[in-house]
Amino acid sequence: MKKIAVLLTLFIATHIVQAQERVITTGVPFLLIAADARSAGMGDMGVATSADAYSQQYNPAKYAFSLQKQGFSLSYTPYLSSIANDISLGQLTYYNRINEQSAFAGSLRYFGLGDIQLTNSNGEALNTVSPNEFALDGSYSLKLSDRFSMSVAGRYIRSNLKIADAGTDSSPASSFAVDIAGYYQSEEVAYNDFNGRWRAGFNFQNMGPKINYNNDNLDENANFLPANMRLGAGFDFIFDDYNKVSVTGEITKLLVPTPPADVEPVDSNEDGTIDASEIADANAAYQQAVADYRSQGWVSGIAKSFGDAPGGFSEELREVTWALGAEYWYQDSFALRTGYFHESEQKGARKYFTLGAGFKYNIVKIDVSYLFSASKVRNPLENTLRFSLTFNFGDSYDEL
Repeated sequence: MKKIAVLLTLFIATHIVQAQERVITTGVPFLLIAADARSAGMGDMGVATSADAYSQQYNPAKYAFSLQKQGFSLSYTPYLSSIANDISLGQLTYYNRINEQSAFAGSLRYFGLGDIQLTNSNGEALNTVSPNEFALDGSYSLKLSDRFSMSVAGRYIRSNLKIADAGTDSSPASSFAVDIAGYYQSEEVAYNDFNGRWRAGFNFQNMGPKINYNNDNLDENANFLPANMRLGAGFDFIFDDYNKVSVTGEITKLLVPTPPADVEPVDSNEDGTIDASEIADANAAYQQAVADYRSQGWVSGIAKSFGDAPGGFSEELREVTWALGAEYWYQDSFALRTGYFHESEQKGARKYFTLGAGFKYNIVKIDVSYLFSASKVRNPLENTLRFSLTFNFGDSYDEL
């Protein structure tokens, strides 16, 4: 029963929140969890960091700048480890830089919620179910110039969270989405005491039809996908052949409409009191606003997400999360990482610091990360180690 309560409260909503105002919720929020330990070690960012095997989740346009011909990666993230030991996120990724100009990649992200033993009203054991969600991705990236690339990615999403009973359709919900991304990487520039390289990236992610757990094709019964806009920039301080420090900043905004504000009762007959009929009118107006919100299509939802917050521009700014991260490499064989992620108190209150490390030997690279919560709202990844394993092989490309 404890795990069922977790499912209901965590996986239909985007964030774990406590009495926060107009927090945006979506379906399939597992798509927003950093699946690899390198990004996780830098505050869950990756849209403008250097290319790696994990670029599929954050910015597949980076694959066109990969230094290796091919790569294969495995990632494992325990989830809610403080209350369960069988909930986890895993990701498998493969990329291939076809030539100097282009690359393709594919990945599978699987979110398993463990086994749940069902019982009847008398406490007698019934069958065991294993809710899960997964996303299957494919991407193609192309250099439009020596310094800039773009990519398009497609994603099939399947969510199997419903528990079957005699009167419920338990078939999985599914949808699809597309990403459009771009990446810029400057040439190495000589400064007084070091060389440097600029990086920048953007990605419009998870843009697609709402996901409907009722399978009735009605927008009002469906959930928005976690469409979002990522923008980032960074700089590499290249001190010598052995030491390099990269600093990166990133902002993210969900491209999902803001839920409507509460409707306050109005003393319409001006008798100095708020009577029951005026309260009922306010409740009806709010219910209508909620119905209008839920009936929006995904395309109009994306368009409205930039300016529909009831609190105006200041509330729109509160819906933007930001992160800062740094990475130090010694001799391209050992890395240390740190980062910070920030979200407004009114929009989810996720705040945390991260640490990470990477070890590279020949074609193998291992990454680990750890998260420290800095918020009153507990993070489901708090005090959790995340692991990633990468194999890079094939010809090498020069980084000009």
